[in-house]
Amino acid sequence: MNSNIFKVIYPLIVGVIVFLLIQDSFTVVQARLLAVVVVLVIYWTNEALPLGVVAMLPILLFPSLDILSTNATTANYSKSIIFLFLGGFMIAIAVQKSGLHEIIANRLLAFFPQTPKGLILALAVTSALMSSFLSNTTTTLLLIPIALFLTDIDELKLRFALAIAYGANIGGIITPIGTAPNLILIGFLEGQGIEPISFVNWMILTLPLAAIMLVVIAQVLSFKATHFKITHKIDKNFSLNFDQKKLTYILVALVVLLLINSPIKPYYNGLGINEKGLLLFFGVVLFLPKIGLLDWGDTKKIPYEIIFLFGAGFSIARAFSDTHLAQVVASSLTQYADLTPILLIGLIALLVVFSTEITSNTALTSVAIPIIYTLGIEANFDSTLILFVATISASYAFMLPIATPPNAIAMSSGVVKIKQMMKYGFVLNVIGIGIITVLGYYYWGWMLG
Repeated sequence: MNSNIFKVIYPLIVGVIVFLLIQDSFTVVQARLLAVVVVLVIYWTNEALPLGVVAMLPILLFPSLDILSTNATTANYSKSIIFLFLGGFMIAIAVQKSGLHEIIANRLLAFFPQTPKGLILALAVTSALMSSFLSNTTTTLLLIPIALFLTDIDELKLRFALAIAYGANIGGIITPIGTAPNLILIGFLEGQGIEPISFVNWMILTLPLAAIMLVVIAQVLSFKATHFKITHKIDKNFSLNFDQKKLTYILVALVVLLLINSPIKPYYNGLGINEKGLLLFFGVVLFLPKIGLLDWGDTKKIPYEIIFLFGAGFSIARAFSDTHLAQVVASSLTQYADLTPILLIGLIALLVVFSTEITSNTALTSVAIPIIYTLGIEANFDSTLILFVATISASYAFMLPIATPPNAIAMSSGVVKIKQMMKYGFVLNVIGIGIITVLGYYYWGWMLG
């Protein structure tokens, strides 16, 4: 049998086998959903079909298998966050088209060591710091074009793109406003009458984890990369042309607006502008006649397969919720209520990290937090600590593009393959779980106790 045909057929066979093996443990619909998820993950991994095609399969499979209706499935492909990505992609395209990324890259190179490890660490740290206050999605979109300009070597482009994506994931946990799961936790604590973690205390809790993980990322991504030469020459002339100046002013305005729009509870409520609309607005501004940084032909460069990929992730999350599979899986955790604290923390981190790989971290956190809160009560465990562990773990999924927006954007760059992301991501997942477990028990437990 032709190997390409086999790659298309065997995921379906595996899906059928999975269904037969688990049908007695779940409802028929839940078993079908799990089987479909297995099929999708295998297709994303073996690259038998284009990424965008696999991402559209839920539209066909979910209604056919009575998991979700067509309308309920397709609605997930037009969620408001997708328009944030459209605006961000437009800005990223304008940065590349104007050559502004070359100027920024030169400035980066002027301050950091011109070695693979030095640049990987620099990109990861820059991404993490930006993501701690800005959306990690926005940060990744802005930095990826810069990273790809730094080298002509495909292997380094891959590692640089992953450094930015992983740095953004890590940076998102540094502040309460860094990523959506953090805000979900704070809202839940307030709803339960539990005193939320203050902005400063949150940073005291997370900075050690972020610092350790950034060093780990630099070590992992620079492994066997020291022999690569950074051939890009620094241009000492940093003068901007007219288009680059226009785009710089627009980007500065965007960053300033994003910063002052970000609330710092309970001290500052922000401007209340929807960040999704803000990104789309600035993307559309680039087409205005007097600005003219983009024309409609440039939209062909938007990686629409990534838009479909997010739709698939949201559809899976909706299906997990509507079929009550998320509740069934999470409720099964109650049998572990008698575990020792450090083992319980490790188990929560393990399950959340790997569960997040197949659905959005925002959706997973929304479903998991109430259940983990109940588990904490049954285990007579500090609810704030166990919820904090789960929330942080939701941002530490590095293996698959649907896990977090930065992962997906790294895939959209065209230099990262899913197999490569899984290889590096699995190592970082395991290390991240270990560090979260140790810090959770010895440091967070002490600080929150």
